[in-house]
Amino acid sequence: MRDFSSRHIGPDKKQIDNMLSYLGEKEINQFIKKIVPESIYFEGELNLPAPLSEEEALKEITTYAKQNQIFRSYLGLGYYNNFTPKVIQRTILENPCWYTQYTPYQAEIAQGRLEALLNFQTMVCDLTGMELANASLLDEATAVAEAVTMIWRVKKQSENAVFAIHSGIHPNSLQVLKTRSEPLNIKLKIFTKLEELADVAQHIQGIVIQSPDTYGEIIDLASFSKFSKDHDAALIVASDLLYLCKGKSPGEYGADVVVGNSQRFGVPLGYGGPHAAFFATKTEYQREIPGRLVGVSKDITGKPALRLALQTREQHIRRERATSNICTAQVLLAIMSSMYAVYHGPSGLKNISDRVHNLTAFLAKKISDQGLKLRSDNYFDTLTMDKISGIQRIIERALAKKINLRYISPTSISLSLDETTSLSDLEDLFFVITGHEETFQDIELKSSFPKDQERTTKYLQAKVFNSHHSETELLRYITKLQGRDLSLAHSMIPLGSCTMKLNAASEMMPVSYPEFGNIHPFAPTDQASGYQKLFKDLESWIGDITGLPAVSLQPNAGSQGEYAGLMVIREYFKSKGESRDVCIIPSSAHGTNPASAQMAGMKVVVTKCDESGNIDLEDIKAKVFEHKGKVAALMVTYPSTHGVFESGIKSLCEIIHEEGGLVYMDGANLNAQVGVCKAGQFGADVCHLNLHKTFCIPHGGGGPGMGPIAGREFLREFLPGHNLMGQEGSGSVSGAPYGSALILVIPWMYMRMMGGESLKYASQVAILNANYVAKRLKDHFPILYTGANGYIAHECILDLRNLKRTVGIEVIDVAKRLIDFGFHAPTVSFPVAETLMIEPTESESIEELDYFCDAMIQIKKEIDQVANGTANKENNLLKNSPHTVDSLVSEWSYPYSKEEAVYPLPWVKERKFWPYVARIDNAYGDRNLFCSCEMLTE
Repeated sequence: MRDFSSRHIGPDKKQIDNMLSYLGEKEINQFIKKIVPESIYFEGELNLPAPLSEEEALKEITTYAKQNQIFRSYLGLGYYNNFTPKVIQRTILENPCWYTQYTPYQAEIAQGRLEALLNFQTMVCDLTGMELANASLLDEATAVAEAVTMIWRVKKQSENAVFAIHSGIHPNSLQVLKTRSEPLNIKLKIFTKLEELADVAQHIQGIVIQSPDTYGEIIDLASFSKFSKDHDAALIVASDLLYLCKGKSPGEYGADVVVGNSQRFGVPLGYGGPHAAFFATKTEYQREIPGRLVGVSKDITGKPALRLALQTREQHIRRERATSNICTAQVLLAIMSSMYAVYHGPSGLKNISDRVHNLTAFLAKKISDQGLKLRSDNYFDTLTMDKISGIQRIIERALAKKINLRYISPTSISLSLDETTSLSDLEDLFFVITGHEETFQDIELKSSFPKDQERTTKYLQAKVFNSHHSETELLRYITKLQGRDLSLAHSMIPLGSCTMKLNAASEMMPVSYPEFGNIHPFAPTDQASGYQKLFKDLESWIGDITGLPAVSLQPNAGSQGEYAGLMVIREYFKSKGESRDVCIIPSSAHGTNPASAQMAGMKVVVTKCDESGNIDLEDIKAKVFEHKGKVAALMVTYPSTHGVFESGIKSLCEIIHEEGGLVYMDGANLNAQVGVCKAGQFGADVCHLNLHKTFCIPHGGGGPGMGPIAGREFLREFLPGHNLMGQEGSGSVSGAPYGSALILVIPWMYMRMMGGESLKYASQVAILNANYVAKRLKDHFPILYTGANGYIAHECILDLRNLKRTVGIEVIDVAKRLIDFGFHAPTVSFPVAETLMIEPTESESIEELDYFCDAMIQIKKEIDQVANGTANKENNLLKNSPHTVDSLVSEWSYPYSKEEAVYPLPWVKERKFWPYVARIDNAYGDRNLFCSCEMLTE
């Protein structure tokens, strides 16, 4: 039986030896030692269990799954059971052509997921009654916090700013909002009645309302809308998509922002995630909206085309001035939710909504007839009962029936029904609550929905939501969109700083296990023993890999890991009574770093890099001296964003420690570190890990991801906590205690099958592959930065800056021409403008590396033809790329052959990927912003 590592690592031993020989090296360990500074090289072995085969690992994780207990969950709090249509589960969630895609920055080869995301945005706009929606956020709690901070920024960040938070908000959302507000000095006023706001009315910038609220009451937004207008405050509403299929939209009340969770539209509970939150607002906030926004544009032939709109909002451009540190979203889950709406259509969704409410109304009447007091008669799917005596007997009956209810207080209980609730479920709930048995068959279900809150406006009228209601039609629609997108199923995606490695099928299989998928995030811990065991394993392994033993799995994205790590540092210094608030960040850092620092209430101080791309230690010393006594943190990426192991890393950390600050390491490039060096040993105090990079969670077209943090032992008490589950620590950074827990099965499988030795070998091969590519290309494109002995780390930067000045060829031309060869472009113009950053990862074979290098060398020949006048400067293979099928059947007016355009090398014919659209006019899309699917013809 072959070990898993030989399946994961692309080159075999012979290929590795050949690459080493090509580089003038003989043995991989000695080769790596020439690259990694001797002072930080880890000579020991990782303390991970011996690797298992794929079959053995699946057997072991199945035993974990069986330790979870699937209770019927009626806990609510924004998380609901539902039916994931099998066609969506099978063709999207479990399909590598969808889950191995990257964020759609190269829009010409991403039209499928962009259309699905446009459907998501349209769905959200229609149901919320708003003008604009983004392509999803991380979770509902984060969306609430993002809404508050967006309004705060729009209203000029007043020092006396107050946001009024209605007491009916979900408590998990309130926790995250408190965490996010404190470092920005945003004051929160919790209220139940508007009269309670009299003393702060003049300072209120926004009101946050949950409707239906956490106890189930449908809130009449009219009075809150009037109050917000009278006081020039924004109205922020957290709502529920299934409710909005029946109830009035917040947009009808003049809401400024509407947020929520789309999870109940076909996405499993997953013990908290991943789920796609939504964020809808008015067009006046289009340049402030967090996350990503899909817009309709056109290609150079005039054909409608989709792209990410307003891309100047990206964090690496606006840095600490960014509206948010969120650089991606939950694309795969947003696509699932949008397809759920496409499948059911407006009438199907209305039927589901009606049924859920009618079942709730029936149960409400039955329990009221038994003398139990409902908190409100205005409800959709959630009932709260007060003044209950004998609650312990209810708890006992619920446990016996394997039912989870929400116990709000010693005398109050809440329950939430959902799409999966049956009449037999109602019988059990009635028995649990009242102690009486009764049969509910052949009953008449009636609505008790408040008439004044019923929706009268139509929604989801676009053709796409009214065309694909049979499985055959939806299957073909999904497959049509899939064919427009390039993924790892087609070819290498060599994006620098993105680590697009193999997402093995065996790693993905447990994601579909019901024992992992059907657990509510606030289920009692003893019902999730398998999850808890898996978390313990991961915390131990991550602690050993990083040399930092205090681990939190809560952050549900790399950006949130950055924020959580800086908040740990902030809380640590607060506990010591030190007012340190300066965060030193090298100019080469990823843009989310300064964005995260400002969100954590820190002042960003940028330091220079030298001509070799290394952090300028003298400038670091000068900045430390200038801010003496105020330095809280240094944020450093290692290996550097410039793709080298900087030899001065230990000295850099010592400078900060001597000043009394702490070192935060951005774990974006951890794939070059595992088993080779340890962050904790060279001086980092806290770091985050991108499990969607180094540890094989797929990128999903732009999410999900996970960004756990690891810190030194003295920082453990400051890790994120969660009051709803009794977790100690600082504030919450995610709505669920363990973030997107479901996808943690993926890195568990990866590490369990690899073991410590193979994890180290994977990092070594990743470095080898990158150096092989760099040497093959260096005579054609200059390598911008190199480290010791002329080598790079796991990625390299090709310098194309001179081409624009001398030939008129821009880096974007090269990126688009690569599409004609069947490749996604490397990272464009980051971290240096007019460059390409290449990261091949360990999963690519030498054949694939050679295909890519051959493509780049051929493109250089085409550039040379422009330079020597053989090709026209404006009308050439690069400027006109990518070339589509449509261009072949139209009048061909180009000064080169069709074969040169679409089959530039012989091997391209066998693996040709055809872009659905020609080059997109980005400027047109921003000038004519339209972000819903009415403008898109099918």
